[in-house]
Amino acid sequence: MSEKQVLFLGASPSQVPPIRYAKEKGYKVITCDNVPTNPGHKFADKTLDISTTDMEAVLQASIDHKIDGIVAYASDPAAPTAAFVGNEMGLPSNPYPAVLTLTDKSLFRTFLKNQNFNMPRYRSASSFQELNEVALSLKTPLMLKPVDSSGSKGVSKVDETVSMGLAFENAMSFSRKKRVIVEEFIVRSGNQIAGDAFIVDGEIVFYCLGDEHFDLNYNLHVPMGETFPTQLSKKAQIKIIDEVQRLVTLLGMKIGALNIDVIMDSSQNIFLIEVGPRNGGNLIPEVIKKITGTDLIAHTVDAALGMPIRNLQKSASRGFFASYILHTDTYGVFKGVIVDKLIKPKIIQMEIYAKPGDQIYPFNGSHCGLGSAIISFNSASEMRSLMPQLPRLIKIDHNIA
Repeated sequence: MSEKQVLFLGASPSQVPPIRYAKEKGYKVITCDNVPTNPGHKFADKTLDISTTDMEAVLQASIDHKIDGIVAYASDPAAPTAAFVGNEMGLPSNPYPAVLTLTDKSLFRTFLKNQNFNMPRYRSASSFQELNEVALSLKTPLMLKPVDSSGSKGVSKVDETVSMGLAFENAMSFSRKKRVIVEEFIVRSGNQIAGDAFIVDGEIVFYCLGDEHFDLNYNLHVPMGETFPTQLSKKAQIKIIDEVQRLVTLLGMKIGALNIDVIMDSSQNIFLIEVGPRNGGNLIPEVIKKITGTDLIAHTVDAALGMPIRNLQKSASRGFFASYILHTDTYGVFKGVIVDKLIKPKIIQMEIYAKPGDQIYPFNGSHCGLGSAIISFNSASEMRSLMPQLPRLIKIDHNIA
């Protein structure tokens, strides 16, 4: 039997782990994106200079290369392409309409509303005039987002400090569809919850949830990392997963990873902020492997190739871990990273994406991340104490522009 061929949509730093896993398993790897300098390409048997959102071009390339599986790891923009190609070629995949719903915030909110999920009031608009008109029916403060972006890119809270006009321009700059969604702000109780789950035959058979953290001194809307395990009670976690399972069943999702972002209000009502049809970024799958022993990276690749996924269930948590995205709150030129002696022995993995001399930008989205780290803690209390201090303990050394 010939070796299996798997096509990866994207070869960015966050997408390297599944590419390396596929190579280690002896699969033939094809990487596809229009950024030839992305690091994942160096592991590939073949690279394709095609945008991951060009569905027809990716489909034709997939047919030409007779691929056995397609993976859009940690990428919302590429997820519809993977579903489209998978559906057309009869490869393991989720229904294209379902994936499209999950990756378009306007479609997602409409679906949630029609199916009686808890959700904020919202509207969408493609011009500033239209936005001003629809926003009149909503209660401030408001959250403004591109309908089709991920990684918190283009997200703003509109209040007395941020104008609607600036927020609109920011959101539109990250929208391929040139449409934004505006929704009422939800006052959360406790932390925002993030994590990954895995579906087999339409059922969530594994999940691991953590608490999301933000840089309190700069941006309260772009996650700088997550801590695991979550402080939520088991009862609350089950309530969240039951709600996600209801979504999965209604959409007809069948296989693969889900990335979950959830808010609970003071009445313990669950709001599904995002349910991405892919693995989480910010090293979430890597941290989950350390804390549970479950390798969602391996399962994602194997599932895409139709390999059987067995005995995938949550094991007991073993330790306290955090993912962290290196970042800064100023413009400048990157020089290096200065790690405080307090946190240095706790860092078990760190990768720096930026190179000396690179222009760097304030942390307004995942695209502004300068590196990533996994940190181990001795206790939950130590983790909660040190996590807010990480921007000070892992400092970006730079010349201010």
